[in-house]
Amino acid sequence: MRHIDLIVIHCSATRCNQSFTVKKLADCHNERFHNQGIGYHYYITRDGQIHPTRSEEVPGIHASGYNAHSIGICYEGGYDAKGKVADTRTTEQRAALIALLRSLKEDYPEADIRGHRELKGVHKDCPCFDCQEYRDYFAKLQK
Repeated sequence: MRHIDLIVIHCSATRCNQSFTVKKLADCHNERFHNQGIGYHYYITRDGQIHPTRSEEVPGIHASGYNAHSIGICYEGGYDAKGKVADTRTTEQRAALIALLRSLKEDYPEADIRGHRELKGVHKDCPCFDCQEYRDYFAKLQK
């Protein structure tokens, strides 16, 4: 079993008015990562469905230098209709993400939750919102 001490949240960096299905994500990642599959462990589509896309036992391909000890979650979106960075999470995605994080924190209670952009050496806007809200949420649960 891998030691997990980090959960990294990503966005698909796609427009909120354009569908980016699991198949499209798989095609993109297979081309990018030489047919190694989707690099994230979970993908949350706009309808709030959580798609397991990679076994938690297998290191991801989502955050260089962190993959060996992290779980990667990606939500569909991150750009507004004009292609500008925005928090495009739907109500359904927000609910699904908190449910998934609660489950993962049960399995990996010491895991820190970070947005991709918060990792050292990352120069992206991903996941296009501040993940502090989740750290605050879990800190309140511990009190």
